[in-house]
Amino acid sequence: MTALSPLLKQATPVVATHGEGVNLYDAEGRRHLDFTAGIGVTSTGHCHPKVVEAAQAQVGKLIHGQYTTIMHEPLQRLTERLGEVLPAGLNSLFFANSGSEAAEAALRLARQATGRPNMVVFQGGFHGRTVAAASLTTSGTKFKAGFSPLMPGVVVSPFPNPTHYRAYGFDEEQATDFALRELDLVLQTQSAPADTAAFLVEPVLGEGGYVPGNRRFFEGLRQRADEHGILLILDEVQTGFGRTGEFWGQDHFGVSPDIMMFAKGIASGFPISGIAASEELMAKARPGSQGGTYGANAVACAAAAATLEVIQEEGLVDNAAARGAQLRAGLERIGEQHPQVAGVTGLGLMLAVEFVDADGEPDGATSAAVQQEAARRGLLLLNNGMYGQNVRLIPALVVTEAEVDEALGLWEETLAAVLG
Repeated sequence: MTALSPLLKQATPVVATHGEGVNLYDAEGRRHLDFTAGIGVTSTGHCHPKVVEAAQAQVGKLIHGQYTTIMHEPLQRLTERLGEVLPAGLNSLFFANSGSEAAEAALRLARQATGRPNMVVFQGGFHGRTVAAASLTTSGTKFKAGFSPLMPGVVVSPFPNPTHYRAYGFDEEQATDFALRELDLVLQTQSAPADTAAFLVEPVLGEGGYVPGNRRFFEGLRQRADEHGILLILDEVQTGFGRTGEFWGQDHFGVSPDIMMFAKGIASGFPISGIAASEELMAKARPGSQGGTYGANAVACAAAAATLEVIQEEGLVDNAAARGAQLRAGLERIGEQHPQVAGVTGLGLMLAVEFVDADGEPDGATSAAVQQEAARRGLLLLNNGMYGQNVRLIPALVVTEAEVDEALGLWEETLAAVLG
């Protein structure tokens, strides 16, 4: 009998038969409240009627049209739709399939455009699992252990993470001072500006714990990038398409990237990703250096265009902000009852609850126990954080006020059962 690799074993053994909105149903007909959204992918919920209709219609017309060989109408429509929401100045697109591929495409463009070898990444960032993307990842050793040597030319600088630096007595301002000063030290001692192609950073750390950056930090990155001719790459794979209560995570901080990565929430579950840059910058890539067989698949493009329409028509960015505020308030209220809860981090519908032990140290074991108990009660959640100390809540952007209240009720029961 053939089985899945044990490496793919699910933390929550739910075998879903179908889904609708934020609900998943198993073979016994039990409903599970899905606050994972496929790791932030099903932005319009499971099987949104408009996305389903667009994909079904496209399957009957053209499934695969390799876009470096031919152009197809769904890709043209998606490009036009993205043009309406992309940050100013990013008017050229390259499409791939996954976030890891977007990271590699951004890396390739940055090195070719600048002629420089090195990348500066930030502590706690996650950018993927392929060799290059894992080399850029610092949110945990599990993403890169056991298949060294990795790609050279990567230097790590601190991220202004108050949840980590509170052990040193740092607040956000002090953590930001430290991060920017250490970045200057990196450029002085490890990667000379003339050897540095790009800074690569997430607006909100994803696997690293749903820790947002801040305006002064990103202004500091932009200033240093401009001063030294370094490119600024923002990884919006998890923060894009309304997840944080703004269309892009960067919108909270007023920062403008040179290259932006996107994936996950763009197509409600269909695999598509990409990078955006200016035409001038994109033209500096060597001809034929970027490509891929399945990038910009016609069905995925149709689903993505429909997703963007749903996000706009149903006001899902505003809903993410409102429901995120509701969810955060409930999580904070419930957390006040338990000393093991250190706090709530994140933005919009990208929230995490951090657990600590009696000494105030990150507590991954309790986080895992809470996630498992919630699943038994019908609330599907995920863990994150550099020590696995967080439980994250990322429902689809269509989540309703009543569904948030239901999730909070299950959460309160879960914490009572696990923490007492």
